[in-house]
Amino acid sequence: MPRPKTYHVTQRPDGKWQGKAEGAARASVVGDTQAAVDKRTGEILAGNGGGEVILHGRDSVIRDKRTIAPGNDPFPPKG
Repeated sequence: MPRPKTYHVTQRPDGKWQGKAEGAARASVVGDTQAAVDKRTGEILAGNGGGEVILHGRDSVIRDKRTIAPGNDPFPPKG
């Protein structure tokens, strides 16, 4: 099973916000607000097996962390 991805939501030098996977060269999501980028990053993770979203403030200090569950679990629990 592949390791869950971790995405960081940070502010770029041009003032826009980006959602970028750890180790990636390019951002997966770019937007004008942190909330919009956070939402879209969560949607990407949910569709790709889940993972962690780490939100950074304007000063790059970690503000929040949250775990995204898989959105398309091929083997959901019975019950």
